[in-house]
Amino acid sequence: MMNIYVGNLSYNMTEDDLRNMFEAHGKVDRASLAMDRATGQARGFGFVEMPNDTEARKAISTLNEMEMQGRKMMVNEAKPKGERSARV
Repeated sequence: MMNIYVGNLSYNMTEDDLRNMFEAHGKVDRASLAMDRATGQARGFGFVEMPNDTEARKAISTLNEMEMQGRKMMVNEAKPKGERSARV
């Protein structure tokens, strides 16, 4: 199982859009967008879980830096919360 971070997304992107984009490369267990609790608006990033690491790595290499809805996406393996760098 691989958890994939997808950043720099259009605020118009839906979870279905995200899922469909990754399903072109393999099975997707879950696709979710981060939403602002106060406004309910998308925050411009999300996560995709794919059960097959080979398919997940192919999706990452294919979709990273691809332009979608006018924005160049950042796609990489998500780091566990403890490994992320602190925000300044």
